[in-house]
Formats: sequence, C-alpha cells, structure tokens
Amino acid sequence: MITNQTRATSSRRWVWLVGLVLLVAAAAALGATRWHRGARDSAAGGPPRAIPVTVVAAETQDVPIFLSAPATVQAWNTVAVRSQIDGKLIAVNFAEGQDVREGFALAEIESGALKAAVDQAVAKQAEDEAQLAAAEKDLARAQTLVQRQAVPQQTVDQQQAKVDQLKATVDADQAAIEAARVQLGYATIVAPIDGRIGLRQLDRGNIIRAGDPNPLTIITQIRPAAIVFTLPQKSLFDVREAMLRGAVATSARDQDDKQELAQGELSVLDNQIDQATSTIRLKARFANADERLWPGEFVRVRALVDTRRNAVTIPSPALQRGPQGFYVWVVQPNDTAEPRVVEAAPADDTVTIVTKGLSPGERIVVEGQSRLEAGTRVEPRSRQAAQTPD
Repeated sequence: MITNQTRATSSRRWVWLVGLVLLVAAAAALGATRWHRGARDSAAGGPPRAIPVTVVAAETQDVPIFLSAPATVQAWNTVAVRSQIDGKLIAVNFAEGQDVREGFALAEIESGALKAAVDQAVAKQAEDEAQLAAAEKDLARAQTLVQRQAVPQQTVDQQQAKVDQLKATVDADQAAIEAARVQLGYATIVAPIDGRIGLRQLDRGNIIRAGDPNPLTIITQIRPAAIVFTLPQKSLFDVREAMLRGAVATSARDQDDKQELAQGELSVLDNQIDQATSTIRLKARFANADERLWPGEFVRVRALVDTRRNAVTIPSPALQRGPQGFYVWVVQPNDTAEPRVVEAAPADDTVTIVTKGLSPGERIVVEGQSRLEAGTRVEPRSRQAAQTPD
C-alpha cells in the first residue's frame, strides 16, 4: 500500500533529477557558446596574446680576448740546503720564515779537523819548497862543473829531472792546500740565493752529513713568483702571435675566478707540445711585491692575447645552438620574433662576438626564447625593466 509519505519522497527525487538535467544542459550550452565565439574571433583574425621577452640591442665595443686556465704558483727559485761535508752542527743562525740574502751564513759545522788539514798541507808545501831550493842550487853547480868537464852531462840531466819533480810536488802541495781550504769553507753553510727560509729539519748539536735525505732547510724565492699552466694546442697560434707583438699581459685570479691577485706577463712558451694531452706548457712571471701569490697555491690565470676592435657583441645567453649552427632570436620592428643564423665566438661567459649575420642596434632576445616560434608576437622588455619588481 502506497502512503502519502512515499508519494512525497518520490516527487522530491524527480524534482532533483529534473534540476540536474537542466544544469548539465545549461553548462553544455554555455560551453558551445564560448566555443562558437572563439571560432568567430579566430575566423575574424583576432591577435594571439604576445609573449613577454627580455631584449637587448646588439652593440659595438672593443673586446679583450683572454685565454684562461687553471694554474699552480711556483717559487721563481727553490733550493734545498744541504751540507757538503760530514760533521757536528755547532750553530744555526737563521729563524724559520726569515728572509735572507745570498751569502748569509745559515749554519756552522765543527771545523777543527779541517783547519788542521789546511795547516798540514801548508807545512808539506813549505818542506817541498825547501827541497826544491836545494835541488836548484845543486843544478846550478852541476851546470858550472860540466862546462869545465869536471862532471859528465848525465849528472846535470839527473839533477834537472830532480828539480822538475820537486816543482811538480810543490804544485801538488798548492792544490792540496786549495782543496783543504775548500773543505774548510764547507764548514760554513751559506744561502745560495735570496729568498725565504722554510722549516728547520736539524737542530744544533746534531751530526749533519752530505748524504742526508732531508735538507737542513729549503729556501724559496717568492719575489718574483712564477705561474705554470697549460693551454690546448689550438691556442698555440694565438699565443705566439701575441708574443710577437710584444709583452703578453697576464693576470692571476683566485681559484674561484672572482678576485684578481696579481698582474704579470707571459715569459716562457715551452719548446714542444705534449702529444699525450695535446697541450702546451707556459710560464708567467709576477713581481709579487705584496706576496699575494704563494708557492703551491692553485689559481686561475688569464692571458690577454688580442683585442677585437669595434666588434658586434651580444650577451652570451642570447646565443642559441640549432641544427644549422648558432642562431639568435631577432625582434622585428613589428614586434615579432624571427630566428637568424649567425657566426659567433663567445669571448667569455658574459659577452659573445658576432662576426656575421647581425648588425649593431638590432634587438636580440636574451630571456624567454623557449616559448618562441618564427613569427611569434612578443612583448619586448629591456633588462632593466625585467629586473625591476612589479
């Protein structure tokens, strides 16, 4: 039996169902209306929305051309100070980290035995000189007697040989004296170059030997300093041409290439190419008066090999690479973007030189290229405007 409550519930369900159908129909009609309106606008040639891009104008400027490479600082001269004789170290006259001049007495070795050797050699020479003087007198007497035929010529010849032998002995004694004095001179260890002393390896009182594996200390010449680096073989022509024109200015920068440490000039181009790596070694000289370069330090070196005068330049981010090579997006006077093939060579991370395909003053897209197609309408903005917050 159907009650009045059942009939009311059924009526409400029908009302909800009819309302839902009407809502779907209205949405479909609205979508169709919008589609037809879009179709009419498209048929009428309505303009698509312009794509915002950042542009700059190509300009002419003088561009320095640098060759850059990682490098290592070296001391201009490095000497490991070792003893040339064996003996007891009785004095150390330097402090670690001290600057010394060539000839400075660094250390003293006990020299009593060496002085005695010199004295002995001098005495031996005096003895032989006395024998030589006596032999020369005997030779003079024999030459007088042979003229009187009192002695045979053989006696004169024998005496002459004795004199010559004693002269040679005296000369040998002189050489022995010089050798002994040289050994005595080795008792004083002197600085062979100007430079800065490193850590001391032996203290006073130790026995120092000529064959010790470790030196007494190491002296490095920090002023000037050298930087050794390598460049690819393809850079050889540019470097040689630059050196033929004159001194090649070189700068040393920190390892992150953010701060300049010193300025110098290229001094040596190695005499052969390393065929294993196809690179060439170079050395630059830096005065290093403020000692900002330190031996063993890793730096980045830049050598100025050329300057391109009045070159057409664009920011490096504007340069794109495609199937036909390098290209840029050029904004036409009617604010449409067109791709254009160019010949270019990046000068550094920020500036690119365009050698063909672009004229000064033309507007180039530097940001927003990924959304562009040939003929796309763009909304050009300068870099300053793009960087200014809204």
